[in-house]
Amino acid sequence: MKAQLIAIDGPVAVGKSSVGLRLAKRLGYIFFDTGMIYRAFTWKVLKSGISPEDEQKLCHLATTTEFDFIPSKQGALSFFVDGEDVSSRLLSAEIEGLVALIAKIAGVRQAMVSEQRKLAQRGKVVMAGRDIGTVVLPWAELKIFLTASTEERARRRHKELLRRGQNSSLEIVLADLKRRDEMDINRTVSPLKPAEDSIIINTENLSLEQVVDKIYSLAINL
Repeated sequence: MKAQLIAIDGPVAVGKSSVGLRLAKRLGYIFFDTGMIYRAFTWKVLKSGISPEDEQKLCHLATTTEFDFIPSKQGALSFFVDGEDVSSRLLSAEIEGLVALIAKIAGVRQAMVSEQRKLAQRGKVVMAGRDIGTVVLPWAELKIFLTASTEERARRRHKELLRRGQNSSLEIVLADLKRRDEMDINRTVSPLKPAEDSIIINTENLSLEQVVDKIYSLAINL
């Protein structure tokens, strides 16, 4: 019997989205990259003009914003905010610079977790993020935690940014990853850490397909 809910956690640029999307396609599941809902909310914050430091207004905005997620034929989700498809706007440098700051606010995280759990109720979901196995879906049948060195993750993120047309140096990307790791690991609410029953996979010397193969085998042999 296949796992109906699969949680994939790990630090930024470890490959959660690439692995999760391919795994979901192979299983015939929905893939939900939870980092995108925080980006979608950050887009709404920027549109609203609310200061990213005004926690009270941000928490109110999080609870009054309407989110919807529509599966595409490719297995990923399109993200709608108040009825508007914002999927193509979520990888901008402006959002990239603010999302970690906004995502660490307790009231915002609580609202986003509620949305993530609503989607999980559909079943047959691969969900990727930083706190899926520990906070969002602690009851998931299969929990995976992906790891890789900061240097390797920086190389991957640097290549990704270049593909998007964002010309940033490897040194800047590495410094940003170290900053993000520090925030994710040490934040008070939902810090980045493996769930006690998660399976840790070091992706450093594995190809994308090898990682997917490992998790697929675990998912269908529970």
